[in-house]
Amino acid sequence: MKLLSILLSLILISNHAKIEEKDILGKWLTGNKKGHVEIYKQGNKIFGKLVWLSEPLNKAGKPKVDEKNPDKARQNDPILGLNLLKNFEYEGNGVWEDGTIYDPENGKTYSCILTLQNSNTLDVRGYIGFSLIGRTDTWTKTK
Repeated sequence: MKLLSILLSLILISNHAKIEEKDILGKWLTGNKKGHVEIYKQGNKIFGKLVWLSEPLNKAGKPKVDEKNPDKARQNDPILGLNLLKNFEYEGNGVWEDGTIYDPENGKTYSCILTLQNSNTLDVRGYIGFSLIGRTDTWTKTK
């Protein structure tokens, strides 16, 4: 009887902790703790823009710009407000695919998969070609 009670409790807890599509929305602290990315929904897709930097100014005391962008016309764009995550579609089970992530530290854009581990932990996997060859960064939800 005690085992049945424990199993029922676990089922109730797992149902309560179920990830919902809206759980990805909000502000996330990047794994290197250098920035906050605000994830939002536009139409049926998910996007994310950089809304806070731990060091927003360059060595000259001016706001950081996207100097590594391969498009020379964009190299003076401010990094704050930059869309880093683009065009993600919800696949179910806490997974968003078919989007890209831009890394302003090297000016490169990667294919990306977003996976919610729980409502406060997001795995961001950037890759080239196959998702097996890439890097995962774990982000934490902020208030």
